[in-house]
Amino acid sequence: MSWRRLWAIVVKELRQLARDRITLAMIVGIPVIQLVLFGYAINTNLRGLDAGIADQADTAGSRALVMDMLATGVIAPAAHADTPEELVEMLRQGRISIGVAIPPDFERRRHDGRQVAQVMVDGSDNVVQSAAAQLAQVPVDSAAPDTRAPLVSTPADGPIGIVSFYNPQRRSAVNIVPGLIGVILTMTMVLFTGIAIVRERERGNMELLIATPLSSAELMVGKVLPYIGIGLVQTTVILALGRGLFAVPIQGSLLDVYLAAGLLILANLTMGLLISTRAQSQFQAMQMTFFVFLPSILLSGFMFPFAGMPGPVRWLAEALPLTHFMRLIRGIMLRGAGLAELWREVAALGAFTAVMMAAAILRFRKRLD
Repeated sequence: MSWRRLWAIVVKELRQLARDRITLAMIVGIPVIQLVLFGYAINTNLRGLDAGIADQADTAGSRALVMDMLATGVIAPAAHADTPEELVEMLRQGRISIGVAIPPDFERRRHDGRQVAQVMVDGSDNVVQSAAAQLAQVPVDSAAPDTRAPLVSTPADGPIGIVSFYNPQRRSAVNIVPGLIGVILTMTMVLFTGIAIVRERERGNMELLIATPLSSAELMVGKVLPYIGIGLVQTTVILALGRGLFAVPIQGSLLDVYLAAGLLILANLTMGLLISTRAQSQFQAMQMTFFVFLPSILLSGFMFPFAGMPGPVRWLAEALPLTHFMRLIRGIMLRGAGLAELWREVAALGAFTAVMMAAAILRFRKRLD
């Protein structure tokens, strides 16, 4: 072995890495991103969950109980309701994660030692259920006492009850399978289209495309359309396996499920096209896809609770299409909500698709350089 020749190869590789800015970015960027995400953004200790309050008693004692619940920091008031039925509807629409219902006869119930309040939980997120359990530990005796009679001992099952909707058995598959649709579509759709334009250059097909009368917009749209069908096939496979193997329910419309999946597919395909206009090789396209996929899976609410993230991280997560799809698919499949009720998420995915497609069309040029 010649050390001189070996050193020449080492120098050559280092120079090649120095010219590859994407690889250099990954060398530093991957550990930085993971450290920031896991150390700063990800927090399983939930605080400030959106809560709806229905205090039908409206007494000093009931108001004190509500204030004690808010003082735990687990919930933050996001809506007020007149009846428990309104809280259930808010849960179904995804407007709140927890509902607190206090009946009109709060003082009599407290005097008799019966259940004085009910905490309603959106069970489509198992982590929210665990956080809501802390509310059941709030001492009712700390509320303003009823001067008409002394308090009696609380019942064994506790004065505050918890009712979990949509996944009362807390089966993890019910929570994971709908999210897997988004994770798999994000991984495959971005990767497929991320290498689409680059592959044309590497195989020499770009010369043929340059000679055709195709416009940039026609080429971009033509690249996207075939993969829409592929994404819908993947969605069907996941739904069938989730239903057959894990008995995951579909409470909402099956058409809405496919429409939501179609919105995510389009968003990911256009993002992949934008990546393909920037990458110089298929390997670079895969590297850039990884930069998109890692934050998406960690910040979208699939693996870790969205409510536990700091404010700036939530703003970043709102720019990811998978975040909005998680709310859509869980709302449709688990809570039975419709697309019209989840219009904000639909609008966000539509806007993201339009921006990404416009950027990809503007960046693409039918030329070899």
